[in-house]
Amino acid sequence: MALSDVFRFPNPVNEVSARTVAGGVAVAALVTLGTRWPYLLPLMAYGFIARVLSGPTLSPWGQVVTRVIVPRLPFTVKLIAGPPKRFAQGMGAVLTTAATLLWLVFGLPIPALVLVGLIAVAATLESVFALCIGCRVFDVLMRMGIVPTSVCEACSNLALARTRS
Repeated sequence: MALSDVFRFPNPVNEVSARTVAGGVAVAALVTLGTRWPYLLPLMAYGFIARVLSGPTLSPWGQVVTRVIVPRLPFTVKLIAGPPKRFAQGMGAVLTTAATLLWLVFGLPIPALVLVGLIAVAATLESVFALCIGCRVFDVLMRMGIVPTSVCEACSNLALARTRS
């Protein structure tokens, strides 16, 4: 496997895998909130950063989900555009990294827990309802012209279809 293959985000993405990964993130965030134990945060941050860089390739949880859990689930593959999911992973990376620094470096658990709460809500919405907040933000940024349509041709085709109906 070439290094360029390691740092390639998949496009398209299997939505079943994305939702299953989100379920694991939701559980980790809820455990962190419930126990007030900050040591899951660096692991969560690493997972998000790894998934931004390479999809599931460098993410232990992503590997477990794509290789072990999802193949055993009774759901059919549903392919969706990768760039919005990568953007959403980036948002998760920022929030979990900030929460980690706030709590473990600056000794500010309350603001960190607020960020963890946001992560828990976003991951739960994605996992349970297929509502990806990061993907919605990505869509708005595309419609505003901040994200060029060349970043996600499939997304721009969906945006065009929405305006026609």
